[in-house]
Parts: sequence; structure tokens; C-alpha cells
Amino acid sequence: MDFKVGDIVEGKITTITSFGVFADIGDGKSGMVHISEVARNYVSDIKEHVKVNDVVKMKILSIGEDGKISLSIKRALPPEKKSDDAPRRERKSAPQKQIIDSTYTWTPKKSEPASFEEMMNRFKQSSDEKFSDLKRKNPDANRTKRGSGVR
Repeated sequence: MDFKVGDIVEGKITTITSFGVFADIGDGKSGMVHISEVARNYVSDIKEHVKVNDVVKMKILSIGEDGKISLSIKRALPPEKKSDDAPRRERKSAPQKQIIDSTYTWTPKKSEPASFEEMMNRFKQSSDEKFSDLKRKNPDANRTKRGSGVR
């Protein structure tokens, strides 16, 4: 069988470690499921979710050039259905006042990812603006203890 990224395969759990599980997926191939890919919720102990010799469905996430196969159990699960019957929480306290940041400007996301340089320039600009706001609001932040002239 020829395996491709995105395929759903059935495999048998062969080894459990603290960081994930290894599974035999057939044709002499095995892959690893990282602990973060075992279940949709937080996994503190893998042994609560799978056991050795369990047969589970897994999705192939990647196949490395060295032949290592990365698998996911949670991504092979059917999508969760949102229940309309879920009880709604009642408000017990008065609604809180929302604080609106007037300096925020919305910009639509680009369809292609920004280059590293563009992201760094945006980060630097944002950082400089925030720092100048802090300086303006807190004039004591501009003074340093050294060289203040007071002895």
C-alpha cells in the first residue's frame, strides 16, 4: 500500500512513551502519534486514552524524507457536533463595561503569508508606538537613577 499525507489508516499501537505512541500501520511501516495528537482534550497520561495492541484510525500528517511518518488520532475522528440542547449559563452579575481601544485599526488578512521582514517591521512599529505611549503617560519612566544629579 502506498501511503500519502492526508490518508486515514488503521494501525495497531505497539509502544507507548511519555511523549506519544508508536503504531504499526501495515506494509512494514510504523509511525508516531505525538501526545498532542492523541485526543481533542488535554492529555496528561496517554495510557488513559490508548493501550498497547489497540487498533485505532489515524490520519497521516507528514512523511519525512527519512521515511518517518507523523500520525494523528484526533484528526481522524469525525467532527464534533455542536448541540443546541446545551444549557445556557445565566448571568449572575451585571454586564461589565467594555473598554474600547481607540488606537486599534482593523486590517484585513492577506491571502498569502507575510515575509519575515514584513512581520518584523510591523512588530517594531507596533512596539515603538506602545513604548512612546508609555513614555507619554509615565514621565518618570524617562528618568534613570544613574546620573540624576541628586546625591
